[in-house]
Amino acid sequence: MKNIAIFASGTGTNAENIVHYFQGHKYIKVALILSNKPDAYVVQRAKELGVSCMTFSKEDLYGNNNVRQALLNYDIRFIVLAGFLWLVPSDLIRSYRNRMINIHPALLPDYGGKGMYGDRIHRRIYENGDRESGITIHYVNENYDEGQIIRQVRFKIEPGEGPEDIARKAHELEYREYPRVIEQLLSEEGSG
Repeated sequence: MKNIAIFASGTGTNAENIVHYFQGHKYIKVALILSNKPDAYVVQRAKELGVSCMTFSKEDLYGNNNVRQALLNYDIRFIVLAGFLWLVPSDLIRSYRNRMINIHPALLPDYGGKGMYGDRIHRRIYENGDRESGITIHYVNENYDEGQIIRQVRFKIEPGEGPEDIARKAHELEYREYPRVIEQLLSEEGSG
């Protein structure tokens, strides 16, 4: 079994979608959800889904080895960022090189970087009058949103559509594409 850990900071809709996608899968399982916010709704979702959950502090991630130890304890083979807003430490990135991915609700390299997440992105796209947007799934490196792109999917922004419409279209693509890309990458490793 290939165990996945999901890092999330918010409501956890992508995390929930990924858990549902892999329920009953032959060789992939979401074994752990981690959050840097104890009051984030993703923590409640993890409980409801019956997935082990860990909340952690900056010290747990950047200082001591608590997060790393949890990943080892759960035999985590692959890490998925789903609305996780902190920069991942270099040593963790090195340990999971090409086995840690993130999803961004826009077409990178535009609208990426520190502070560019969620509705901020969709408002900016709308304000700039862009006629298309999309999602980007990419490997995680030491910089926000600069890792090698794995997959981009685009959609048109129709006249009269606002930031909420852009967000809805992006979320629909995220829910459809993110689990498929995870499955494809883990399948390419082999099922053992």
